Amino acid sequence: MADIKAQEIRLEDYRPTPFSISKTYLEFDLQSDHTLVKSELSFVRNTKAEFSDLIELDGQELELLELSVNDQPLTEAQDYKVTDNKLIFTVTPFLKTQDAFTLKCTTRIYPETNTALEGLYISGGMYCTQCEAEGFRRITYYLDRPDNLSVFTTQINADASKYPTALSNGNLESRTVENGRVIARWYDPFPKPSYLFALVAGDLLVQEDSFTTASGRQVALQIFVEKGNEHKCDHALASLKRSMKWDEDVYGREYDLDLFMIVAVDHFNMGAMENKGLNIFNSSCVLATPETATDESFARIEGIVGHEYFHNWSGNRVTCRDWFQLSLKEGFTVFRDAEFSADMGSRAVKRLEDVSFLRQHQFPEDAGPMAHPIRPSSYMEISNFYTVTIYEKGAEVVRMLHTILGAELFRKGSDLYFQTFDGQAATTDDFVWAMEQVSGKDFGQFKRWYTQAGTPELTLNVDYDASSKQLTLNASQITAPSADGSEKEPFVIPVKLALLDASGQEQPLNVAAGNDFDASQQVWLFSQHTDSLVFEGVEKDTLVSLLRDFSAPVTLKDNFTMQQRINLIGNDTNGFNRWEQVQMVFRSLVKSHVDHGELDQAAKALVAQLRDSLLSMLNDADLDKAVKAEMLQLPAESEILILYPKTDILAIADARDAIKNELYLPLIEKFESLYGELDQAERYQFEAQQVGRRKLKNQILSILCELDAKYVAELAEPQYQKADNMSDQQAALRAICNFAEVSVSDDYLGQFLTQWQSDNQVLEQWFRLQSTSDRTDVLELVKGLLTHPLFEYQNPNKLRAVVGGFCMANTRGFHNQDGSGYRFLAEQVAKVDKMNPQIAARLVSPLVKWRSYDDTRGLQMKSHLEVLSKGELSKDLFEIVSKSLA
Repeated sequence: MADIKAQEIRLEDYRPTPFSISKTYLEFDLQSDHTLVKSELSFVRNTKAEFSDLIELDGQELELLELSVNDQPLTEAQDYKVTDNKLIFTVTPFLKTQDAFTLKCTTRIYPETNTALEGLYISGGMYCTQCEAEGFRRITYYLDRPDNLSVFTTQINADASKYPTALSNGNLESRTVENGRVIARWYDPFPKPSYLFALVAGDLLVQEDSFTTASGRQVALQIFVEKGNEHKCDHALASLKRSMKWDEDVYGREYDLDLFMIVAVDHFNMGAMENKGLNIFNSSCVLATPETATDESFARIEGIVGHEYFHNWSGNRVTCRDWFQLSLKEGFTVFRDAEFSADMGSRAVKRLEDVSFLRQHQFPEDAGPMAHPIRPSSYMEISNFYTVTIYEKGAEVVRMLHTILGAELFRKGSDLYFQTFDGQAATTDDFVWAMEQVSGKDFGQFKRWYTQAGTPELTLNVDYDASSKQLTLNASQITAPSADGSEKEPFVIPVKLALLDASGQEQPLNVAAGNDFDASQQVWLFSQHTDSLVFEGVEKDTLVSLLRDFSAPVTLKDNFTMQQRINLIGNDTNGFNRWEQVQMVFRSLVKSHVDHGELDQAAKALVAQLRDSLLSMLNDADLDKAVKAEMLQLPAESEILILYPKTDILAIADARDAIKNELYLPLIEKFESLYGELDQAERYQFEAQQVGRRKLKNQILSILCELDAKYVAELAEPQYQKADNMSDQQAALRAICNFAEVSVSDDYLGQFLTQWQSDNQVLEQWFRLQSTSDRTDVLELVKGLLTHPLFEYQNPNKLRAVVGGFCMANTRGFHNQDGSGYRFLAEQVAKVDKMNPQIAARLVSPLVKWRSYDDTRGLQMKSHLEVLSKGELSKDLFEIVSKSLA
């Protein structure tokens, strides 16, 4: 562990650089086997830093050809030194003044062999870049850090027959073709850090549209794709226009350039990247037609397009000072894109989906060796901190500020933040400062959410005194120490709540004197280890709806009876809390089954009550069908394991299946009837009512096929044959893969492959359907997929579909008692690490959670991590493996 400490980068060590780069000129000469990069950098004295004439520039895997300062050539050994990741020189001998100098540099790089997909690389014959977080240093020597903001001019020289499309940030100044080579010059007037630089060159087609801003400016919109994909851009273009309008309406943010571009790339480590004016997207996050993409994909594309566009202000115009502040832009922007998606579709469904994702992925991270606050104090490899904690928990922290302040004050705070720090590199403290300024509130204690890791366990017990008609809410909180043993101080937890009568009508909230309760927001700010809130004039049998809309990212314990939970399922006016009570009842049933090996009579009676509640919900004509589908979707094994660590994961899976059968088998006729009603022939549209119908129909199809395999032939196969959209086709194929005979499943998988083998995005779905299937031979199937002619180890999407799908979403296959799944993952991680360290570091995450599992499985996982630790690992993978074994 001493080695890790020696290599850590610490927030407390942050210092501004003595010089900044105010202007950057880049010239790329794209040759057949290499690329020449010429840079001209205008350095100016940074008055906020202590003066030093020692200049250290970042660089990685660069071949330095020429270097000069103020047109005076520098020679190695005499004037500068090159290390594995730095160019170091003393500038004083070349300065006319101590305030400025110009550095010219020529490097040679090899994008053709760049399998890490950082910096400049080639994807499917197209040049593209990924510079966040530290990819720019693979292009040229630079101050590759987010607090150095520079105005960029970029010229691209390329073979016009191969790369007629040559793009970079900003607005196009000129484009000519001379001697068979295209010369394109781009200028971005807005200062930006190097991580936002982008370049794309290829033979691409473009789909175009336009948007008129609130001030009347016309903005050209362009999506560039490889030939054959030009018909898949309509949804992304429409989503982009909705995003631009929403950001003007809700945040007052108008786009600033004359042009906004998106490029779809097949080989990409992330989902998308918000480079100023030139967003580069993973193809799966931008290309869609009803025939090739599911409703979930359409929604994901809309959200990601919005997310990257919203970054134009929350990330680009105001960027982060250092990478410890990453959640400043990502957490805020995830919150913004979630609100956008909620406004575009079903707010209730969006919240349910986001909380489910948080519990399945972020809560385990908080409980494991890689736990970190949303503003970490140190890191070894920044790529490892693009985590669900930074993004999703960061968004929840912003959401709490929104809950505490209300929409109007939060908007004033965001306006002040953007106005004050426009064109600057800011910190999370700056963001919170803006909210304090507009509200007059002190958020000093609230900022513990930024600096403390862990998920608080919140206990809210209700005590009712009939004689005084007082209802007391007794609260306590505790957060387990982190892996380093650090104790946690109490958080500020906004508890949104309501009092309901037996029919679900909300009752007045008469709070006793001396209690800190915001009646306008229905929020109690609980900030101590223990405290109480007293309501007066409360009638007997009043229901308490707690933590409405999941107003804080905590695990909740209460003293509700099961009957009270059943009553809340039927009567709560808050959609999230109705769903939440279903989850809580189901989790308690799973625990009972695991403890006793079966359901006792009391548990079976509870199942019957839950069934009646769900039946009433299904019969509610006014309830959103998408919400009904979510109510039928029961919590995943990984989510249940968080509440009951060290439990046999397969015992949880068995209990989950047994309870589902007990719960749903008596409803089989109702499900049959509903499926028939929902199975409508209609022209596909991505709109709320249709999406809700398909979601509920396909949820019921899955339940029916699981209850009785006869429904595979009766319903799933006919649905597959007649499906005119991917939502229905994929849902049917998933049911066939999971519940049909292997020969039938293979036949349909073959049909699907024949139909879609030329479409990469659909092919990724074909891979994932198999890696996540319930077949007993699934591991052998997965190994076979890795040798399939259409599988590529260099393609992150296909790796995630096959290896990630099996290890992260196939409970029975991956956690087989013999440990074969763990061995398989360790072998794949070691192999991928040699090509793409970022992806390897993400794939290893299931093994990192070894402490959460029963001793047999935990020790098996740990042993494979130990074998990995003895090999030659990238810095990305070394950090995660080492910390997980510490």
